[in-house]
Amino acid sequence: AAARARELAAAVMTFEPHPREFFAPERAPARVSNLRDKLSAFDRCGITHVFVQHFNHRFSQLAPSAFVERVLLEGCAVRWLLIGKDFRFGAARAGNGELLADYAAEGALELEVMPTVDDDGERISSTAVRHALAAGDLARAAALLGRSYSISGRVLHGRKLGRSLGFPTLNLKIEHAHPALRGIFAVRVHCLSERPVAGVASIGLRPTVDHGGRWLLEVHLFDFAEAVYGCLVTVEFFEKLRDEQKYETLGELSAAISGDAVRARALLAR
Repeated sequence: AAARARELAAAVMTFEPHPREFFAPERAPARVSNLRDKLSAFDRCGITHVFVQHFNHRFSQLAPSAFVERVLLEGCAVRWLLIGKDFRFGAARAGNGELLADYAAEGALELEVMPTVDDDGERISSTAVRHALAAGDLARAAALLGRSYSISGRVLHGRKLGRSLGFPTLNLKIEHAHPALRGIFAVRVHCLSERPVAGVASIGLRPTVDHGGRWLLEVHLFDFAEAVYGCLVTVEFFEKLRDEQKYETLGELSAAISGDAVRARALLAR
């Protein structure tokens, strides 16, 4: 709305990787969205331009004034800027809203600080969403996000182990080492047919069959058997069934998947 009122393009800047993933990957926050899903969310909000700033050592050393002048004013041609009240930028996080207010006072740009938005007394933030997802509280995450939580990606070829167990799966790569959601879930998958396809999904490391430490999203679809390798799909999460577990035998794993499928069917049929 502010962009339209000023006849400006609505744009967002995001950093890739997340700065904390660059400085301390072992302590980085869980990823709520991959870049594709982030861009899709921006598009739904009417954002027409996205600046994806590669965060590396050179960029991390920029002085706050250099970030404002070279990146925002010269690189992005910023005319009006909206920030959060705790926004920090530049080397050693030395830049803040007060510095930006100085530039605004000189006429370099218009500055607005976003007021806190809360839901039932809780501040709506990425931290709150992470906490809800970590707890498996998908209803709370949906309330904070304004939509069901979902992950999109292209269907990859896998080892076909699920097929040998009687539960063929769609495999989607999890790009980051700290996904915000993990466990077994009742889901619906979009973009495969005219209507979403129900299924049961796992986000995890597959400890029973794989010791490589790679995160993977696997979805067993109900009443769907088409080959869809390479298709871009969106997996919408409805309810967490349980945490991921390691089983002693493939028979135990197959029995667990069977029970998960029964529960997921019942939940999604409500």
